[in-house]
Amino acid sequence: MTKITPVILCGGSGTRLWPVSRKSFPKQFASLLEEESLFQKTVMRLSGAACFDKPIAVTNSDFRFIVTEQLAAVGIDPGAILIEPEGRNTAPAVLATALYLHAKDPDAAMLVAPADHEVADTEAFRAAVETGLKALEAGKLVLFGIRPDRPETGYGYLELDGSGGDTVPLKRFVEKPDAATAAEMLASGGFLWNAGIFLFRVKDILAAFDTHASQLVAPVTAAVNEAQIDLGFLRLAAEPWSRAEDISIDYAVMEKAAGLEVVPFDAGWSDLGGWDAIWREAGPDESGNVTHGTATAIDCAGSLLRSDSETVELVGIGLKDIVAVAMNDAVLVAPKDRAQDVKLAVNALKAKGAKQAVEFPKDRRPWGWFESLVVGSRFQVKRIVVHPGASLSLQSHFHRSEHWIVVEGTAKVTCDDTVKLVTENESIYIPLGAKHRMENPGKVPMVLIEVQTGSYVGEDDIVRYEDVYSRGQGAKG
Repeated sequence: MTKITPVILCGGSGTRLWPVSRKSFPKQFASLLEEESLFQKTVMRLSGAACFDKPIAVTNSDFRFIVTEQLAAVGIDPGAILIEPEGRNTAPAVLATALYLHAKDPDAAMLVAPADHEVADTEAFRAAVETGLKALEAGKLVLFGIRPDRPETGYGYLELDGSGGDTVPLKRFVEKPDAATAAEMLASGGFLWNAGIFLFRVKDILAAFDTHASQLVAPVTAAVNEAQIDLGFLRLAAEPWSRAEDISIDYAVMEKAAGLEVVPFDAGWSDLGGWDAIWREAGPDESGNVTHGTATAIDCAGSLLRSDSETVELVGIGLKDIVAVAMNDAVLVAPKDRAQDVKLAVNALKAKGAKQAVEFPKDRRPWGWFESLVVGSRFQVKRIVVHPGASLSLQSHFHRSEHWIVVEGTAKVTCDDTVKLVTENESIYIPLGAKHRMENPGKVPMVLIEVQTGSYVGEDDIVRYEDVYSRGQGAKG
C-alpha cells in the first residue's frame, strides 16, 4: 500500500470565530465542539490507519510549542514540524513541504489538509483518501469535494466534468456565489463544495509548480536548503522566504493545472467558518438552541449561547436566532445570519487599540500559561501555571520586584545564589534585579500567584540568561 504523508497547515490566525479565536490562539487550537482541538482532531483523523505515515505540521514560530504540546497530549509523534518565518499563504507552505519530502522520496504521496476543519465521519474520509490514491498513478492532482446539502454562499465550489467513477474530472473552480447562483448550482447536482484538501505525489506537485508558479520555486527552495534545526523544529530561512509571493495553492497552481480529479464524499464536513456553522455542527436541541459552558437559554429559539468564562454566567431570555459568546474579557452578541460579519467587530476593536482584538488574557508559553488578574499603574497580579517538568528562563528585571505565592503543587525557585522548594501556601520574594527562575519539579501542574510592583510591569522588561526553549532577549516568559 502507498504510504501517504499528511501535511497539516496550522499557521493561520482566523478571526471569524472571535472572541474564542484570536490571532494569539486561533480556532485550530481551540476546543470548539469537543474536548480535543480542531488541530488535534485533524491529526488524529490522519494518523493510525495503515495508509498514513507520520504527519508533518507547518506552522509559525508563535504556535510551535502549542503544536508540540497538543500533539503530545494525543500521543502523536510528528514526522517533522516546519516553521514559517512569516505567513505567505498556502502555496509556499505546500511547496516547502514537497521539497522537504522530495529529498526523501520523490514518489511519496502527500495529503494537504487545513488544521481547522470538522469531519464527523473519520472512516468515510479515510476511504475517500484511499479512493484518491488510484488517480496518482496517472500523475493526477486530486481534490476533495463535499456534496452540498444547502445553497451555501460561504464556500467555493468545484464544477464536475461528467459523473461516475471513483474520481471525476474537474471542469472548473467557482468562486463563492451569491444566494441565487448557489441555489442553481445545488439544483443542478454538478457542483461540490471545495474542501481545500489535496492529494498528489511529490514529484507531480513540484512539476506543477515549475509549470504554473515558477516564481515561487527559487525563493522557497533556498528557504528549505538553508533551513536550520531549532529544538527539533525545522526553521525555514527567513530572507529567501520573504521573497516568496503571498498566494494560495488554488490560485498559484490548481486553477491553472490541467487534468485535475475530484473525489466526491459525504463525511459530515464543515470548515467551521462562523458561529452559525458551530451552531449547526453542535446539534441544536428541540428548540433549535445550542448552549455551551456556563450558559443558560430561557424561552429561546434557534440560538447559540456559549460561555468560555470561569466567572461569567451567560443567560439568554426570549432570544431568537441570536449568537451570544462570552469570554472573561469580551462578549459577542449578533443575529445568527450575520455571523460572517464578526470580522467587523475585530476591525473596530483594532481601530480603537483594544487588545481583545488579537490577544487573550491567558497568555500561553512553552512552559505553561499565565493570565493577568489585576493591572495597575505600578503593580500587576498574575496567575501562573507551569507544566510538570517545565522551567521558565533564568532572568532578571530592571523595573519590578516580584512576590510569588504557591497555591498548588511545588515550585523549585532560584533567586541569585539560593535554590529552594516552595510548597503550597508558602511564598518567596524576588528583589528587583535578582537573577531568578521558577521550575516545576513535580508530576502535576504548579500554580502560583505573582504580585509585581515597580515603575514598569510590561512583558518586555526582561533580561534572559538561560532558556531551555532558546528564546532570545525580549521574548516573553
